[in-house]
Amino acid sequence: MPVPSLLAVFAHPDDESLSAGGVLARHAAAGARTAVVTATWAEATARAAELAEALRILGAGEPRMLGYADARVPESAPGAARFCDAPLDEAVRRVVGHIRAFRPDIIVTHDAYGGLPGHPDHVHTHRVTMIAARAAGLEQLYPDAGAAWQPRALCLATHPHSAVPALRDVIGARKAVYSVPDEQVTATVDVGPWMKQKIAAVLAHRSEVERGALPGVIAGLSPDARERLFATEWYIRHALTSAAPAQRELTA
Repeated sequence: MPVPSLLAVFAHPDDESLSAGGVLARHAAAGARTAVVTATWAEATARAAELAEALRILGAGEPRMLGYADARVPESAPGAARFCDAPLDEAVRRVVGHIRAFRPDIIVTHDAYGGLPGHPDHVHTHRVTMIAARAAGLEQLYPDAGAAWQPRALCLATHPHSAVPALRDVIGARKAVYSVPDEQVTATVDVGPWMKQKIAAVLAHRSEVERGALPGVIAGLSPDARERLFATEWYIRHALTSAAPAQRELTA
């Protein structure tokens, strides 16, 4: 059975590597098509170049950037609307266009909390992608965005409650942490064999390393600590079609 293709939709450059870098690398290594849509930052910025390098490492093709501004960094896309302020219908149409152009089996995005930090751009990316994943399969919606295509499933990158204590030691107790009950997690993926690529992709976001964001924290960890904390990825799967779910969709 062919390994399913993945289209990841994340808020910022580096979210793809931190949240789903292992799964992206794993599927690419198995011969699957993979790609990443990034909601914020403009193509001419330094972070866009860092994103391109991270995607090259992960085997996820060229950046696909919506070009909206980060909610907290106006200079991320000079003159563009903040992603959270952009018309919902416009943002959905643009993501639908990427889904229909790439025609993935599975879409990967943030969970409803927006992952551990709960960043407003993450939360909004979740909302937009949830709508777009359904709309892409309806031919009478956004007819100018390409021929209808319905992915099989939507997988939300998340963290179970049980993983939080170890992660708090790294990210610090001062920051809010959002996680879900362990029983809500439907796929626990061992990405240990792809840790070298995942960490290299995270560290390719050099500006985030330099300013001491999470990639910078990871840069300072020992290889053993990185393996312990980041060699597992967790997902919540939502079926988008009536077909029986493939048991190995995120573990092949």
